[in-house]
Amino acid sequence: MADPSSYRPKPGEIPDSPGVYKFRDEHRRVIYVGKAKSLRQRLSSYFQDITHLHQRTATMVTTAASVEWTVVTTEVEALQLEYSWIKEFDPRFNVKYRDDKSYPSLAVTMNEEFPRVQVMRGPKRKGVRYFGPYAHAWAIRETVDLLLRVFPVRTCSAGVFKRSEQIGRPCLLGYIGKCSAPCVGRVSPQEHRELAEEFSDFMAGHTGTYLRRLEQRMKDAAAAMEYEQAARLRDDIEALRRAMEKNAVVLADATDADLIAVAEDELEAAVQIFHVRGGRVRGQRGWVTDKVEAVDTAGLVEHALQQLYGDEQGDAEQSGGSGGVPKEVLVPALPEPTEPVAQWLAGRRGSHVSLRVPQRGDKKDLMATVQRNAQQALALHKTKRASDLTTRSRALEEIATALDLDTAPLRIECFDISHLQGDDVVASMVVFEDGLARKSEYRRFQIKTFAGQDDVRSMHEVITRRFRRYLQEKQRTSEWEEQEEGGPGGPAAAHGEGQEHAEHEVRGEHEIHGEHGAHGRHGEEFGESGADGADGFGEAAGGPIDPDTGRPRRFAYPPQLVVVDGGKPQVAAAGRALAELGIDDVAVCGLAKRLEEVWLPGEDDPVILPRTSEGLYLLQRVRDEAHRFAIAYQRSKRSKSMKAGALDAVPGLGATRRQALLKHFGSLKRLRSATVAEICEVPGIGRRTAETVVATLAAAAPAGPAVNTATGEIIEDSDGRPAGPAADPSDHRGKSR
Repeated sequence: MADPSSYRPKPGEIPDSPGVYKFRDEHRRVIYVGKAKSLRQRLSSYFQDITHLHQRTATMVTTAASVEWTVVTTEVEALQLEYSWIKEFDPRFNVKYRDDKSYPSLAVTMNEEFPRVQVMRGPKRKGVRYFGPYAHAWAIRETVDLLLRVFPVRTCSAGVFKRSEQIGRPCLLGYIGKCSAPCVGRVSPQEHRELAEEFSDFMAGHTGTYLRRLEQRMKDAAAAMEYEQAARLRDDIEALRRAMEKNAVVLADATDADLIAVAEDELEAAVQIFHVRGGRVRGQRGWVTDKVEAVDTAGLVEHALQQLYGDEQGDAEQSGGSGGVPKEVLVPALPEPTEPVAQWLAGRRGSHVSLRVPQRGDKKDLMATVQRNAQQALALHKTKRASDLTTRSRALEEIATALDLDTAPLRIECFDISHLQGDDVVASMVVFEDGLARKSEYRRFQIKTFAGQDDVRSMHEVITRRFRRYLQEKQRTSEWEEQEEGGPGGPAAAHGEGQEHAEHEVRGEHEIHGEHGAHGRHGEEFGESGADGADGFGEAAGGPIDPDTGRPRRFAYPPQLVVVDGGKPQVAAAGRALAELGIDDVAVCGLAKRLEEVWLPGEDDPVILPRTSEGLYLLQRVRDEAHRFAIAYQRSKRSKSMKAGALDAVPGLGATRRQALLKHFGSLKRLRSATVAEICEVPGIGRRTAETVVATLAAAAPAGPAVNTATGEIIEDSDGRPAGPAADPSDHRGKSR
């Protein structure tokens, strides 16, 4: 724990201006972001007698090792920058609302040639109209099923659409009248888009006009004695009314508003939001958070507004749904000051937004309902969390006791090796913090120093590479801190705007972490898509922290416990790798399959944890996650290499056209069965090239399926895709391990 006085800015250094500030810990990670009308007054409040601070604020200032700030012109700019930094750096001490479940939304993909109606979760995409979120996906599907009778919009995936297009026959929905079948040309792209527009307008609450128009068409058809058409329109009207009944009218004046309610205690808070469009509740969502800072209801409301509308850009594609900023936002307490927040919302919407507390009538009654939902959500969350937190704490304590560790292993890293009969050897590293998976820290490696099947050598290589990186990052941290202390302006330079300028100068060096990963420097890949590249990665500006994420670069943060998937030989290899690097403060253990024995380096006998032990269960989850992560990558590499290998033999066929062929046909198997004329349909492929492709693939014998020699089961088909039960990542019986 740091003494706040050790990094307190000197008197007079802090400007008396609006701005945003960041606290960083000893590893240079951003741990808290805040804004202030007066930076001097706000920052000075953190350095008063620590006994007078809120308990969690005191924890934050003693965890921090430095503070920085950026001066802005207005409070609106401060609000925008604060939101951007919270999203960018993910500070641990900020109020971060998290969904108590991943709420689904109804989405219309207007950015596609033939818009599709589907259920979506996760972050919003540009060019997609959203309605919701809803509490249950089945409720969305029921509504869509009713509306497809009137608005037969495409709902199929890209694969189904392409297959129907190729065979010239629509799917079942096209035959029963619940899809206009644009895949076979029954309607033009423009006609289908108009259907999607009408569907979106109806979902946005413009129901009365459309129903009146249908009723008039029904009367006209009956007057013209077109009774079948009139009956069909009558059934359409009934279907629409049934869909509307699922959203009861709650506000009689066709209001468009979001109602936000907060339930809180000293430690946690829950937020509930009702999205009302056209007087009807069109969506509902809820968030929960730890109150890691001293914040009142108005402050919680402000944070909720930032998270709810922070990504909205007033996009017309999205504002028609229950997404976007509505005309009216009703809250239990107004943020202080209110005007900057109202201006920020107006900027997001593109027009005036009424931000107020309802005082009477239907809106106040509905707010009471939202408040009851928030209170119930908080009670349910506390019940669940109490059980979960107790279980995780007990698991970590059991592991510490069994392995004779000084403290509970708050950060655990697990390594696994995967290969298929000695080919495509890869390794995985998964990270658990506080007993929970931290997927943004996952890494994958390609084994480089040798070929063939040798799990022990592979484990030694991976542990060496991971912790060599740690030592290099540790050295860079020390050098960077010495440079900061000895540089122009002395230590105080880290406090002010010069630091901010230097920080922004190094943003060209960019890494992306995460389970879905991306390419980094020197051909490295991270997360779910990646393999570790060269061990040397040169000098980097800005110290050990990536300026774009605020997190330690790559392997800068050490674990308290390393777990390897294996028994005594693998554990010995891992321990030897750490000893060779001079690392003696990281514990190592291995979890062997079948008997679930825990092995320690240099021990002849394993540690046996009870089968009912929470500690053993946590180790099993960590081990199984590393196994899943490694096997998924190994299969992905094998599939890619098999496809690319066959097409590499085609003379004159470059990477771009190889990719175009695989994208068009979907697999190497379909490409092999394609004719010259079908291949010529791919953009950029001429007849001569198509003939060469056909001849080359015909001459090359298709790769046979990978077979488990012990059981005779097919592991992967000739296309490199998993087949049969051995493809299950949880199945440890096959050679793919």
